[in-house]
Amino acid sequence: MTTVHAYAAPDATSPLQPHTIERRELRSTDVMIEILYSGVCHSDLHQARSEWGPSLYPLVPGHEIVGRVTAVGEQVTRLRVGDLAGVGCMVDSCQHCESCAEGLEQYCENGATWTYNSRERDTQAPTHGGYSTAIVVTEGFVVRVPESLDLRGVAPLLCAGITMFSPLNHWKIGRGHRVAIVGLGGLGHMGIKLAVAMGADVTLFTTSQGKADDALRLGAHHVILSGDRAAMKAARSSFDFIISTVPSGHDLNPYLATLKRDGQLVIVGALEPVGLSGVPLVVQRRSVAGSNIGGIAETQQMLDFCAEHGITADVEMIRMQDINSAYERMLKNDVKYRFVIDMAAFRAEQEQAAD
Repeated sequence: MTTVHAYAAPDATSPLQPHTIERRELRSTDVMIEILYSGVCHSDLHQARSEWGPSLYPLVPGHEIVGRVTAVGEQVTRLRVGDLAGVGCMVDSCQHCESCAEGLEQYCENGATWTYNSRERDTQAPTHGGYSTAIVVTEGFVVRVPESLDLRGVAPLLCAGITMFSPLNHWKIGRGHRVAIVGLGGLGHMGIKLAVAMGADVTLFTTSQGKADDALRLGAHHVILSGDRAAMKAARSSFDFIISTVPSGHDLNPYLATLKRDGQLVIVGALEPVGLSGVPLVVQRRSVAGSNIGGIAETQQMLDFCAEHGITADVEMIRMQDINSAYERMLKNDVKYRFVIDMAAFRAEQEQAAD
């Protein structure tokens, strides 16, 4: 086993603090990755604080991981030492259910193994995430990162990027479609970039006038203030497709009214109850669906698409020791649009301290 440096939440109420963890001995199909950058997702904070149910402590968050391969097992065929690689929200699944057979591991009917706050399928050892200097993952759950992309902005693609790409891809959004994104944050800003690159006409729904200029800078063609009744009325029956990134419970009905007949509204943000009336669905055969990240093949497809179009996340770099203040800022929506930890700097600091 390999001992690596990390930051961990010791319990639900304490700040994250320096910690060491053991990465498993390399198996024949495993890849070891030296982590260069780790994105900070709002779900990291939720799980560090046990807000989605009891967490496994000590907990090392992080599921937006970019680094370089440093070792491979003897049966690994797709990756070599020195390759750029990424790890997203999953590190394993059952591999034999219907969803896994279709490359939809995120919907594994026997439960995917998440990158952290989960348990390995065979040993039941806790999984630990990207707030660490290295990780060992089976090759089937590692993606290749295109060398042309700015690695600092790639890490959030492994969660925020695929979360938005997957529904756009599944519903075959492209030229001629009118798409709306609800909310401009880590997810929303990626949704705008991706939908525009796919050729769609893109609108941002926001409650804040201050988001308008940024949305247009990111490529949106239009901005609608959702609190403006006249603007919402004028937008009725306008959109083919809407993605709601709002992370809390909210009223969907005003947005449903802006869908065309047979339009879809997809929820990717809220894990809480949302307001929903049957009337706007029935009268225009509209539908509401949900979507959860993407499978490994689709994540690779997303990265290749981003390389083709030069798409990365807008990020603010932080040091590992600044993670607790970053969490507090996240709660205030004080980030544009994703924090990314420079793990190389953290590694250098740990090595210097050990000398």
